[in-house]
This record gives sequence, C-alpha cells and structure tokens, in this order.
Amino acid sequence: MLTLDHNYLRRLIESSPDIVIAVDRRGIVIYYNDGARKNLRFAPEEIIGQHVTRLYPSEAEARRVMGAMRQSPDHGRIANFETVLRDKDGQLIPIAISGSLIYDEADCEVGSIGFARDIRQMRRREQLATAGEIAVSLAHEINNPLEAITNNLELLTRSCEAHLSPAEMVTESEHLACIRSGLERVQAIVRRLDEMARRGTYETRDYLQGRKMADLTPREPRGEADRNGKPAARETANGSAARCADWPLAGMVILVLDDDATVLNSLAEILRAERCIVHTAERPSAALGILRNVKIDAVISDVVMPEMDGHDFYMRVKEEMPKLPVILMTAYYYDKDHIIKRSRVEGLTGAIFKKPVNPTKLREMLLQVRRNGEPRPPSRAATVPAPDATVGQSPSTH
Repeated sequence: MLTLDHNYLRRLIESSPDIVIAVDRRGIVIYYNDGARKNLRFAPEEIIGQHVTRLYPSEAEARRVMGAMRQSPDHGRIANFETVLRDKDGQLIPIAISGSLIYDEADCEVGSIGFARDIRQMRRREQLATAGEIAVSLAHEINNPLEAITNNLELLTRSCEAHLSPAEMVTESEHLACIRSGLERVQAIVRRLDEMARRGTYETRDYLQGRKMADLTPREPRGEADRNGKPAARETANGSAARCADWPLAGMVILVLDDDATVLNSLAEILRAERCIVHTAERPSAALGILRNVKIDAVISDVVMPEMDGHDFYMRVKEEMPKLPVILMTAYYYDKDHIIKRSRVEGLTGAIFKKPVNPTKLREMLLQVRRNGEPRPPSRAATVPAPDATVGQSPSTH
C-alpha cells in the first residue's frame, strides 16, 4: 500500500499550478507555492513574512474572505468563493478560492490556507458563450426585417421598370443599386457575426488609440460573383419577364406562414407579382385552418414560430395532407435546433436558409414543385373557417 509522507504531500502542493497560500492567525503569509509565484509573479521571499493584504486590492477585501471562512457553516471551509488578488504589477486577477481555517489540537484557530484558481479564462469562455447566443439571436432578428426590405426592393425595381422611361430608369437604377449594395453589406456583416459566434473566436481591430472593436468586416466580396471575380448580373424585373413571359407560376395557390407581419406581407406581394394566388397566416393554427378549407398547391412556412415550430407544423400538415409540398425557411444561418434536418428525414420538400429569401431561388423551387405536381386526394376539410387568417386575392391579369 502506498503511503504519503509529509515531504511528498508538500511537493505535490508546491508543484500545483493553482495558487496555494497559507497564513497564520495574524494574517502573515507562512506558505506561498510555485503556482502562486507563476500567477502573481512575486518571489516567495517578497511575500513570506508579509501581511496577506499585500496580495489583495484592499484590506477590506482580505477581511471579506476571512469573514466568509469564519462565518461558514462548514466549520471554516469555503469553496469556489470569488474574490480578487493583485499581482506584482498591480493587475487585478479574479480568482475562485477554496480554503479552510486551520485549528490546533485544542480546536483553536491558528491560521488558514487557500487554494485559488485564476478564473479569467473561464469568464472569457462564459462571455464568448453569451456573446455567441446574442449573435445568433441578433442575426435572426435582423434577417427578418432584411427579408421585408429585400422583397420590397424587388417590387420597387419592377414598378420602376414598368413605369419609367429608359432615361429615367438610368438614374433610378443607380439609386436602386446603391440600396441593394448597402443591403448586401448588412447581410455580409450579419453572416460574419454568425460565423464568429459559432467558431467562438472574435477578431478585433482598433477604432481609437488603445481601444478595440469586433472586426465584422465581411470576409467575402459583396454580392454574387462569377468565376472571374466580376459581379454577376442581377436579374431585373424586365429580364425575369422576358425569360418567364408565360408566368409559369400563374394560378399557383400558395400559403405563406410567418409570425413576422412584414416578412409575411412582402413575401406575399412577391408571389402575387408572379401571378400566384396567395393566402397568408401569422400562426400555425390559422394556417391549418386555411389548409382544411382551401385547396393549396404549396406551403411556405417559417421555422421559429409561436404555438409550434416548423417541424411540428410540417408533421401536422403531413398527417392530414401527405402529398402537399412544404418549404421551410429560417432567418438563422444554420439549422439551430435541427428542425429542418428532422423535417427532411420525414420527407420535407425544400428548405431555404439565410433570410432574406432570394426571390429567384424561391421561384425556382416553386416551379419545381409545380413540375413535380400530381393530383392529390381531397384534404380532410373542416367546416370551420380559419381564425385570423389573411386571405390574399389573385392579382388581375394585364
């Protein structure tokens, strides 16, 4: 059986990377290990024999720690008690100290010993975790209004091209391009923030002498680019009309579900501009009510909603209308809660990440749905109208 003598135990404590300090009843340092030397950078001869208050930012803080030991219900023991020590350069170091009062054979207090750990790295990790949670939520909250801005910009572009002369359109195209460029830059910054949060590392840059800020400068060219690095031509309303003169989505009945009214309305307008018949709902229960009363060709649904998430909504739809195509969209840059992944396993038609939704991509997905369409059995229609559902009307043909 291995026995540990006092010299061996002393060597163990001496070699510990943690700060180990012992003081007598008067608060004079009588032991100071190598871990303390490395963390606080005082040599043992500079501290041993000195009052322990030399290692604290104030006498009051030293008394607070000793008071916690003396008032401890665990016979003078404390665990992970947070305080602050001061190193040789005067820098304050947050620590978590576990310590105990030392008693003699007559149960009289003769001193105390503390085992302390520098918790700066732990706090840094906690701060990074908190910042990551904020970044993910921030990206989601920003992407929803960006969706509305993108959709309305698309509608504005179409309106300008339909009503302005070529000369007027030259000037307005510059204004629209400027808005689009700013929008793409905001999107790139949000992507950068999300990437940094998921990696758990934050790059910084100076903004004033001695002060830093997070470096959210996009790491990719703004906008789409072709293989030669030149910006790809953006589809305009006239270009879209030229390619799709026969309006391939015309008459398609779409249900859009999103709890953000601005996203809901702007996306509905985009689809109506494609000659679709659009129904909208802000709550899953309202959407299910519409589906039970109206023949729908495809559903576009948000992922994060009240009442139920996108996966639960999809499973409800699949149970009642197994042939109905459903497309899920999310403002997150990845499948945060595996909602889309779980839905795909169950047969989900399609998914769109990273709102704002690209109108061209959405158009292509719906066109594919129409091409793959097949007669569906009638849904289990209910006779009760959908509550609080906004039903869009088909735009008149020109």
